[in-house]
Amino acid sequence: MKILVLNGPNLNLLGKRQPEIYGKQSFDEYFEQLQENFSEHELEYFQSNHEGALIDKIHEVGFEYDGIVFNAGGYTHTSVALADAIAGVTTPVVEVHISNIMERESFRHHSYLTPVCVAHFIGLGLPGYQMAIEHLIKQE
Repeated sequence: MKILVLNGPNLNLLGKRQPEIYGKQSFDEYFEQLQENFSEHELEYFQSNHEGALIDKIHEVGFEYDGIVFNAGGYTHTSVALADAIAGVTTPVVEVHISNIMERESFRHHSYLTPVCVAHFIGLGLPGYQMAIEHLIKQE
């Protein structure tokens, strides 16, 4: 299987930004662990702080890859365009959030992505990414 792990804005700061919420491990370190755990599958990682770059990446892989694991960060709560991009491709997308967005500020309680994603792993820390990948593998 070929799976894209896609991270949105500010997730490049994992390990530095608000470690009490997001932990102390960088995503690059964690992605190495994912690659080891799923060595029989092809995992790709892409992160951008720019909405258009995320949309372009979804369009690029959204008809060829077997799955996308997507943490859209703050765009989760604001971007109809990202939801439209997900709805417009055939590759299944799993929504992931490190923190429990329902226990945070009220503006984080709404996700534009939830209706167009096939599954959701929210508030489970970095292990939510692994669970999302496992979900995609089981669906194949």
